[in-house]
Amino acid sequence: MTETPLEKYRQEADDRIKTYADNEGLQSAKEEFFNQIGIGKADYVYNFFWLGVPIIQIPQDLQAMQEMIWAVKPDLIIEAGVAWGGSIVFSASMLAILEACNAIQDGLVVGVDIDIRAHNRENLNQHPLSHKYQLIEGSSIDPEVVDQVKEIAKEKQRVMVFLDSNHTHDHVLAELRHYAPMVPVGGYIMVGDTVIESAPDTMTSERPWNKTNNPKTAVWQFVKENPNFVIDKEMEAKIVLTGSPDGFLKRIL
Repeated sequence: MTETPLEKYRQEADDRIKTYADNEGLQSAKEEFFNQIGIGKADYVYNFFWLGVPIIQIPQDLQAMQEMIWAVKPDLIIEAGVAWGGSIVFSASMLAILEACNAIQDGLVVGVDIDIRAHNRENLNQHPLSHKYQLIEGSSIDPEVVDQVKEIAKEKQRVMVFLDSNHTHDHVLAELRHYAPMVPVGGYIMVGDTVIESAPDTMTSERPWNKTNNPKTAVWQFVKENPNFVIDKEMEAKIVLTGSPDGFLKRIL
């Protein structure tokens, strides 16, 4: 069968991405850039907004999230960690696009946070996309909260999960164990801030997480005990700069 122009374009991109790991100049530039944009230096991640709402994400990770959402076409996105809510609005906007394309019906984002501040809740409630998300205040690993999310997920066909709350090993591992069973084969979990494992000590000195106690260590343990999921290194390689190295998990079984 003749290769279409789009198939050719995709293959060229795949071939190009495979060269990045051995591209010393690119990898060196990535490390230096990441070191300079970090918290306490340029505070780069605090500069961005999604549809008017602050979104504390590296833009390249948003591109990865967009590609995963378009590929999977979820009708439910579960987000642990709300902060200002930009990521909630981002996911809601993607579900609205999927609905406009007749790819899904009644898409919903569920945002869980132990502390949803009043001004953030007010801003989110006033946003034009507020009908596309539901906020739950409580710990993402509290059994009652998990049961509430499970009840919502029962009515959905394709679930994706984004974890970006408490970054300690035990908390993230508990989140993975709770929410992974809701993700169907071919679906994704994105674990945020796995980069803590290689971050400068100054970025973690006043936090309960550090280089040996963080989301990446939780991911490593989770994939060892759960062969249904693998780390999608291709997505990480593609975007080069990410706050989630080893944090793109794809369900294969």
